[in-house]
Amino acid sequence: MTSPEAPPLPEQALTRTAPAHVETLAELLAHAADCGVGGLRFLARDETAELLGWREIHERATAAAAGIAELGVRPGDRVGLIYPTSPGFFDAFFGAVLAGAVPVPLYPPVRLGRLAEYHRRTAGMLAAAGARLVLADRRVRRLLGETIERTAPALGCRTVDELPRAGGRFVPHAADPGDLAMVQFSSGTTVDPKPVALSHRAVLAQTRVLDGCWPDLGMARPTGVSWLPLYHDMGLIGCVFPAMDLPSTVTLLGPETFVARPALWLRAMSRFGAEISPAPNFAYGLCVHKVRDEEMEGVDLSSWRVALNGAEPVAPVVLRAFCDRFARWGFRPEALTPVYGLSEAALAVTFSDLDRPFTAERFDRAALTSRGEARPVAAPAAGGNGGAPAGRDGIELVSVGRPLPGFELQVLPDPGDEDALPPAPGEAAPLPERRTGRLWVRGPSLMEGYLGRPEATARALRGGWLDTGDLGFLHRGELFLTGRAKDVVILRGRNHAPEEIEHAVWDVPGVRRGCVVAASWLPEDAESERLVLLVERDLGAAGDRAAMPGEIAAVCARAVLAATGLSPDRVEMLEPGTLPRTSSGKLRRREALGRWLTGDLVPPDPVTPLRLAVAFARSGLAHARRRLRAGAAARGEEPQEA
Repeated sequence: MTSPEAPPLPEQALTRTAPAHVETLAELLAHAADCGVGGLRFLARDETAELLGWREIHERATAAAAGIAELGVRPGDRVGLIYPTSPGFFDAFFGAVLAGAVPVPLYPPVRLGRLAEYHRRTAGMLAAAGARLVLADRRVRRLLGETIERTAPALGCRTVDELPRAGGRFVPHAADPGDLAMVQFSSGTTVDPKPVALSHRAVLAQTRVLDGCWPDLGMARPTGVSWLPLYHDMGLIGCVFPAMDLPSTVTLLGPETFVARPALWLRAMSRFGAEISPAPNFAYGLCVHKVRDEEMEGVDLSSWRVALNGAEPVAPVVLRAFCDRFARWGFRPEALTPVYGLSEAALAVTFSDLDRPFTAERFDRAALTSRGEARPVAAPAAGGNGGAPAGRDGIELVSVGRPLPGFELQVLPDPGDEDALPPAPGEAAPLPERRTGRLWVRGPSLMEGYLGRPEATARALRGGWLDTGDLGFLHRGELFLTGRAKDVVILRGRNHAPEEIEHAVWDVPGVRRGCVVAASWLPEDAESERLVLLVERDLGAAGDRAAMPGEIAAVCARAVLAATGLSPDRVEMLEPGTLPRTSSGKLRRREALGRWLTGDLVPPDPVTPLRLAVAFARSGLAHARRRLRAGAAARGEEPQEA
């Protein structure tokens, strides 16, 4: 059932956000509910919409909180949440918050051909968070048996509907601003995901920093659209919490819906007149290549004021192509806004200017890769690739802007050894502008630390500064990123960003765009490093498929040489879905290289009705064994196997 749109607030209230005394997520939800305007709109694949006002969301969460508390969850206990984008996620998330528990959003099993890997990773994250209870969507729960059996949370795995009904009036827990508000896992591109502990104070600080950006554009109460997953900070902290703060309305569609029909994102922006929407770089490229003109009939993108681009390296060729492709539907170049942030900072750290087109500059390749010097060079004549300058002598990078209010940046020397402890601010002088180094940040929304990992926390947080693990430089006061310290491709003493090598083959026919890994390794019998390209095939490409892999590999090698001057030693063609990814879809380069070297980089199992039935059966048996053990333990008996 679709709720009616709430009436607008009086004009004099339009510039107000949550008052200063709102210092916790529970208070933020109560503030949004009391204002009586805005909410969450859920958009299905058939474009039907369901709107839940903040007041209704608060009421549903209160009922869930009463059941969570009745079950025996105590303030401070962690509760794992495994949901698709749906109202149920918010019942569970805010229910846990109101009960004083700490929600831990995790990704649902979406790659069904990788279920064994999913169970292992998710069980590891639940164990790392110390979850006493897991709440899950009813359909998702049917596949979680093996995950739950591995971790055996004390209070089991339930749906919200299975929570006990509490009698009497429920009083929400009164948290302190410094209490733990939520645990989110880092993306884990170079190492296993780490549990990032965020306080209420940090989350509210990030929320207010973001909402402080919009009035300068004349947007007092902007609306937004997001398809980003809710277990990811960009989707939850970046989209939902600011809409509660104003309050306003945000339209949500699931990431799987966007991937299947990317035009729905753009159609939703037009249909609801939304002004703000964020996405990683690949999403803009996907729209360029997958959205058909007929899907854009009647679409008007002129209301889109801020198209944030972050969470992964920003490719200038993609930005130009998106602007060119959708200009005829009213999209303006100044809307594209490259940004930088990370989980450990509760999301955003820098924004590029919101009222001008993005900035891209070229830098001398040899100086940057061999000496870490960012020396600007003139752009050669414009070529193809959406108008991007061509040539192998320069590297084009996009500015991700300046620090947001309250944030500071320092670029310090990087030891170049992943095991060495890099110098922190105060231990070494900051590098001058246009010198590449390791990026450190300080600001109001930094994490408390990695939950239960004091050594990792001590390494990352030093003197109030956070070691981001990212490499970059400052130029005219703006930040330019050159890659992750642990992802750098090292060839003959020079550092190369893997993204530039990978982007060179994205448009090669027969290559799955965005599904390429560039990595270097030193064979035992070699004197220097080797460059390998791991490339997933696009099985939808035309041509003789039997002859394609070798031909595609040769074209990829030539494309890399033309774009970068580097000659790959090996181009390995892979089946779709072979490359390992994080929960947010980022490529795990180091893991991909390690699996390839050991012969373990294999495609996922095919998803057939039989395999799916077996997976459900295995999960059901695991749930049954878990219940038997729990019941036997409660009676003091030896458990009997199911």
